[in-house]
Amino acid sequence: MKKLPYYLLLVLAFSQVQAQKDFQGMAVYESKTQTPKFDGMRAGNRDITPEMQKSIEERMKQMLEKTFVLNFNKSASIYKEEEKLETPGQQGGGMRMMMSSMMGGGGTFYKDVKSKTYTVDKEFMGKEFLVKDSLPRLNWKLEQETKQIGGYNCYKATVVKEASQTDFRNFRPKNNDDKKDDAKKSSGDTKTNFEDSFEIPKEIIVTAWYTPEIPINQGPENYWGLPGLILEVNDGTTTILCSKIVLNAKEKADIKAPSKGKEISQKEYDETVVKKMKEFREMNRGRAGGPPMMGR
Repeated sequence: MKKLPYYLLLVLAFSQVQAQKDFQGMAVYESKTQTPKFDGMRAGNRDITPEMQKSIEERMKQMLEKTFVLNFNKSASIYKEEEKLETPGQQGGGMRMMMSSMMGGGGTFYKDVKSKTYTVDKEFMGKEFLVKDSLPRLNWKLEQETKQIGGYNCYKATVVKEASQTDFRNFRPKNNDDKKDDAKKSSGDTKTNFEDSFEIPKEIIVTAWYTPEIPINQGPENYWGLPGLILEVNDGTTTILCSKIVLNAKEKADIKAPSKGKEISQKEYDETVVKKMKEFREMNRGRAGGPPMMGR
């Protein structure tokens, strides 16, 4: 077998390096969250009727079903909600933006797995924020269980992580004993107010499925750190599932961090949101109408 000339070896080596450098992909994710049940509750000082319950749950379902696009290369990615035209009758823009921000939407989520940092631009209550912080350390437990997603062989991984107190998707219904205690304290009957029927746990168990066939440690939202692209995530109430993958398309996405908004840490942003949530809760207490932060 003849040896290749030295200059050809250099060309091949350069081509391989360039191919790795130019590697890019796009993944589409469908996000769905279980709709909370509002039966047996009060909205302000009124019982939630079956008609109100149906209307609220339908609006919640629309807001809790989203499509996101992840553009990625070897070291960085941008994750953004796919823009959709609003249909007539949807709630006001400001309230919708606030709820979207609290349900995993709003802005461009940029992850740099090389520097282990992220940047996301968010609009909240009419103000623009640029949240910059370190990526969360996720101590994944790699499992042997496998399944196929879109033709890719995937492996299971689990992690216990702290639940964000500003993400509406983390709300869980209280158990019956807790509801009864709250009802006795508040009104003496079996009805409870909306805000007294749900709680946010301190920790949640997350199950992810990743494929080593796309060997990058990226994934949707702030999930990362597995030996392959994450194609599915489930945290008990929300499922994010990849529905489409395109690798090395001719048109390349511009993968760079957003830069617009007041720079702030994740902790500072969370404190701002929690403060506003408390203000809305106090404002809605004792008022007739829909549950807090739902709008009309």
